[in-house]
Amino acid sequence: MPEGHTLARIAGALDAAFAGNEVHVSSPQGRFAAGAELLDGGVVREARSHGKQLFVEVEPPGSPEPRVLHVHLGLIGTFTIDEVAFVGEKPVVGQVRCRIEGEGHVADLRGPMVCAVITPEEEASIRDRLGPDPLREESGERGWERVTRSRKEVAALLMDQSVVAGIGNVYRCEVLFRHRVDPATPGRALARETWEAIWADLRRLMPLGVVTGRIVTREDQVEVVEGAMAKGETPHLTERTSYVYRRTGEPCRVCGTPVSMRDLAGRKLYWCTVCQTGT
Repeated sequence: MPEGHTLARIAGALDAAFAGNEVHVSSPQGRFAAGAELLDGGVVREARSHGKQLFVEVEPPGSPEPRVLHVHLGLIGTFTIDEVAFVGEKPVVGQVRCRIEGEGHVADLRGPMVCAVITPEEEASIRDRLGPDPLREESGERGWERVTRSRKEVAALLMDQSVVAGIGNVYRCEVLFRHRVDPATPGRALARETWEAIWADLRRLMPLGVVTGRIVTREDQVEVVEGAMAKGETPHLTERTSYVYRRTGEPCRVCGTPVSMRDLAGRKLYWCTVCQTGT
């Protein structure tokens, strides 16, 4: 499932392509025809994300009340946006649930878990149920309040979108390794300073994902990306960028112990049994 940096990247691309412009909205697949009709001919005000949720605010023609396109990509959804203006009529490829066209740009949404038109009040209600987003909020205090009251394993809590919005399996596994935290640690046993360090690290790592389109967590590669960004250059990464994610049985990059894996709440958890013993 795409993690928060992917949705922030999509929101930025949609904003760059359509904000301030009148758009034609359609549903080539037909499953979103009624919703597309509500948005068609409107002016895009803003595209924004919160965690794994995407919202595109549109001012419909002849109506002062905005409507919001709400998208959750789920496991297989994709939202592709032309990086450069498209000339002519773009053919429909695959099962396109929603197509947005305007000023030469075309965006196609395929296979989402959620694609609906909602009100701004309904958007606010959805956002209120989510935890803080490291890409949007400076403080992780609301997340800490939920963590410190819970007996659940911290590895499970980090995947709970009401604790931290936008974190998926990759960031979960990697940030716990980076801070040497035992994934089985109950939330209420996690040290406050450890939580603050994890939050600060997510605030550092996730913007790199927005820029590169990849989850980068290995410190040597994090520094490469940060250095390139500081120079205004495009970073190029060719190596695997994870410490433990999808490295079952391979040697830990720090101590050499084979990386372990187990199922937790339907997802594969990867960790090092030697390095990750702290709380």
